[in-house]
Amino acid sequence: MTEAAEANTALKLGTRRSRLAMAQSGHVADAVRALTGREVELVEITTYGDVSKEQLAQIGGTGVFVTALRDALLKGEVDFAVHSLKDLPTAQPDDLALAAVPPREDPRDVLVARDGLTFAQLPDGARVGTGSPRRMAQLNAYARGHGLNIQTVPIRGNIDTRVGYVRSGELDAVVLAAAGLRRIGRVDEVSEFLDTDVVLPAPGQGALAIECAADNADLAAMLAQLDDPHTRCAVTAERALLAALEAGCSAPVGALADLLVDGQIVNQMRLRGVVGSTDGTELVQLSTTGPVPTSHHAAEAFGRELASEMLAKGAAGLMGERAL
Repeated sequence: MTEAAEANTALKLGTRRSRLAMAQSGHVADAVRALTGREVELVEITTYGDVSKEQLAQIGGTGVFVTALRDALLKGEVDFAVHSLKDLPTAQPDDLALAAVPPREDPRDVLVARDGLTFAQLPDGARVGTGSPRRMAQLNAYARGHGLNIQTVPIRGNIDTRVGYVRSGELDAVVLAAAGLRRIGRVDEVSEFLDTDVVLPAPGQGALAIECAADNADLAAMLAQLDDPHTRCAVTAERALLAALEAGCSAPVGALADLLVDGQIVNQMRLRGVVGSTDGTELVQLSTTGPVPTSHHAAEAFGRELASEMLAKGAAGLMGERAL
């Protein structure tokens, strides 16, 4: 294909079908159009995680929202794909390039509760919905530590489904990612933004991942212009911690890397990690701070070192998925 013909050909962007996925992919498509002047066509793909009714912890979690998109990439059915980065398995396939990690949205979790209640205001025995063992572990631990009595209830479904459990009165509250609600314009429904000292997010939460075929150097280079080095550094450390714990996407692991600013200069990175039993009776929570890593390998080492400390404190025994 000549350069002129290629410039007139729409790029195909693979995306999940959910409203949130389409919104995320739409933002990326707009950015790519602005960069290249080429049209971008969204190609909707159904993943196993979209159709399965099982809890993520039961189906393994790892890759269930990603595999179908990656298969489409490798078959040439789409040119690039957009994922929620927290859904990506920690091992990157050789034949696919993580071309860009755009600037991160708010990584925090939020509470959507009846009557706009905060977590501390929930009634005794409140039913709080979440499908995430990570959230269950930290919410239950916080409740125990503050004399609150809650019942965490496993749920699945898109944002509408989850919020619907609260609106119908079936649940008192649900916990969701702030980033998702912001991206679809529903942040006004949030009752409380949960401080990261209370609930650490999933590794990579709030960040997007843009993948293309590794042998498509021109497209990878173009997409790389959307990359945010600070976000990539942070999520690389978080995901390295997850990988070193030998934990999957649905394990009860939280991690967040903060880049610390002195004046106008980002010169330090703090990484926090947590692993817990889902009932909240046991938590291993550690942090480390050091100079901002200057390479991918250094960022990975940052995460691995904290994971080693967590394993030494007994983290392995709190991850059911690790022993499988």
